[in-house]
Amino acid sequence: MCANVFGVLKSLFGKPFDGGKRMDHGVPQQQHPMEQQQQPYHPQHPAMMRLYEVQKQVESLGPQVCTFSGMQSDRDYKRLERELTRLLLDVDQVDTEGKPELQGARKRAAQEVEGLLRYLEENATHPSRLAIEELSDKARQLIDERVVVPQRSGGVTEIGDDLVDTLQELVLRLTQVKTEGRVPLRKARYRALTRLCAVQDVLEGRTQQQTLSLPLSGETHESVNRINQVMVKVSVARSQLVALLMGLSGRDSCAHLSRILTEMQVELDALDVSGNAAIRNYRKQVVEEINGLLKHLDLEGEGEDTRRYDLAQNNSIREIEAVRAHVSHLREGVLRHCYMGDLSFRPKAELQSLLTHLDQVDTAKNPCIREARRRAVVEVQAIVTFLDLREALVCRQTGPSEHPSHRSVWLVLGSLSDLQAQVLGFDGKRADKSYMMLEELLTKQLLALDAVDPQGDESTKMARKQAVKFAQNILNYLDMKTDEWEY
Repeated sequence: MCANVFGVLKSLFGKPFDGGKRMDHGVPQQQHPMEQQQQPYHPQHPAMMRLYEVQKQVESLGPQVCTFSGMQSDRDYKRLERELTRLLLDVDQVDTEGKPELQGARKRAAQEVEGLLRYLEENATHPSRLAIEELSDKARQLIDERVVVPQRSGGVTEIGDDLVDTLQELVLRLTQVKTEGRVPLRKARYRALTRLCAVQDVLEGRTQQQTLSLPLSGETHESVNRINQVMVKVSVARSQLVALLMGLSGRDSCAHLSRILTEMQVELDALDVSGNAAIRNYRKQVVEEINGLLKHLDLEGEGEDTRRYDLAQNNSIREIEAVRAHVSHLREGVLRHCYMGDLSFRPKAELQSLLTHLDQVDTAKNPCIREARRRAVVEVQAIVTFLDLREALVCRQTGPSEHPSHRSVWLVLGSLSDLQAQVLGFDGKRADKSYMMLEELLTKQLLALDAVDPQGDESTKMARKQAVKFAQNILNYLDMKTDEWEY
């Protein structure tokens, strides 16, 4: 839409005015009398001058509208809406003197302003934007209840695995929000993700600190008391940082907190800890923690750089896509040979090298790149597990001593292998009948496994447990292939 905005403006206002004369190879040419009657209005005409003024203001507001990523309740949204509405009223008040050409120019100008207003509202109320805000609200509420409120009330903030896992789930759900390629939606998703991932880093750092036998006793050295005091301040600053990142701090600012943390560093640097390795290490640890907090204070302008959230040209994404293309080629080859009954094509070494390659891709802590890499890894692992099960089914030797329940599990695994081949080759959508059929058949295999009675046989229990996990992985892979995820 934004690319069209400025193209239309050029067509609207970019016509040259030549005072009623045409130029042919630099030589003024006289117009035919009929042509003179239809010439464009001179730019000094009051109506055209007012429309030119509107053009300049639209050109100024256009980029702001096209990159605005907030909600309707935001101050910038209200400002942009107010200014565009004012422009619309200005255009409506232009006196066209009943002349068709002036009326046409005014109409096109009004349509342009209305288009920006529409684009602004569409992005602020888009279902994906609302989904981003909903997930952000859940994260804010969780952090407020579990981290910020206890700290402000003087209590101890307990960071457990359940909190870290819940935050990770919210991050994953944010990466799966569809943006339809819209810059404002990409920007909003990226900003929400960077802040939530920063909170994760801060909290995970605190989790590690809780396991340390710190602070040291003040009797060890005279500097220890001062380091202990700084340690307490760092704990408070950590909660303040989390509140800032999640928009839960009304008065504090990143600049203010940065000054406080820098003052702590200066205080620690001035301490005399010579001659005591334990205290030097203690101070070093506290300094590193302060540095870890400082690195997250540069998020004020995060998300403004297009290269951050528009990942189509990102080198890491390109690298991942190249691997995925290679995986697709190998998958086609594996399925083709399997359908012919030929199990000799087993590119496991090549697949393993691709996993190693993906592990070395630099994600720059970008959650969207992390998710892209994770999905590529799942694609590789799906082929590896398919080959492993096929080989196990071929090499399996049954005997009279085999437990009947164990044999039942292997029968289900044989069916799952056939279904996995169909899932690997599936290239449709969730609304397709073939998708619903595969989902139903996989669910039936899970029910069949649930009906297997191990009768106390430990090997059958283990085999059934692994088969259930295998079936669930196939379902998850089918779900991943059809969730229309985007960068």
